[in-house]
Amino acid sequence: MSATSSATGVRVALAPEGLRPWIADAIRAGGGTVVSPDADANASVLVWADPHNVGELDELLRADRQGSNSIRWVQLPYAGVEPFADVIAHNQELTWTCAKGVYAEPVAEHALTLLLAGLRGLGTYGRASTWRPPQGTNLLGAKVVILGGGGITASLLRLLEPFGADVTVVRRHASADGLVGAARVVDVSQLDDALDGAVGVVLALALTPETTGIIARAQLARMSAHGWIVNVARGRHIVTDDLVDALKAGAIGGAALDVTDPEPLPDSHPLWSLPNCIITPHVGNTPEMAVPLLAARVAENIRRWDAGEPVLGLVDTSLGY
Repeated sequence: MSATSSATGVRVALAPEGLRPWIADAIRAGGGTVVSPDADANASVLVWADPHNVGELDELLRADRQGSNSIRWVQLPYAGVEPFADVIAHNQELTWTCAKGVYAEPVAEHALTLLLAGLRGLGTYGRASTWRPPQGTNLLGAKVVILGGGGITASLLRLLEPFGADVTVVRRHASADGLVGAARVVDVSQLDDALDGAVGVVLALALTPETTGIIARAQLARMSAHGWIVNVARGRHIVTDDLVDALKAGAIGGAALDVTDPEPLPDSHPLWSLPNCIITPHVGNTPEMAVPLLAARVAENIRRWDAGEPVLGLVDTSLGY
């Protein structure tokens, strides 16, 4: 994608070149012109297609500052931006957006799947080679705590509504804005009290220095002995060794993890062999789900930028998410 497309509209650099050509189609669908990421392309927008290649992004932005200095907005491909935290911090004058909220529906669906699977004993039954005694805890009317107040939580609240669960949302600020279906919203200082007797705990929050290790031994001890913790956010939210100890001791019902620390989880890790642990390999949002959703977000944001309207998925450069 080194040549400028024939479309007219805002000039958008797509990089690294040749990666994810469907994003180029999305840019054009939004009315943009796809150009080379070369410094002389005078692109005002950069859509970054590689969620891992941080160094090349940093170099490209540095070259732009020393050259045309035309880039004003960077669109990142994932909802989580922690790999790019340093680059964002060094370029706070730019507008940064990510896929925040784009993948909320499939990830919320996966969180509910994991919660029900855990409470209903599907991990145990799935490993069984003989008829086993019944086990299971009802989600209907259960006490559920969700950490995080973003799009995944908003979607999950809607999915939980038929169960009549008593849901507490824990977020950085105790604002119920956008969280229809939560019985209460509290700030993180009230996390431990909120966890008392929780049958379901779902992690759906951004990873920051403040939320790293937010669930450790003391927090797990507050949960119901039948409670299941579900993590669809980032593995480092949970202190893994403390979780292993709690699962081995039967202090909680179990854990259903789409993300782990470390990740990928090594084959020899004890979590694999624990009967009260369900692990999925970070598939809350698969490529098949992600491509049409991210393409729609890119197209809409290009349209909004060209029209002078607010773009979606803004990253707070001071908070890092």
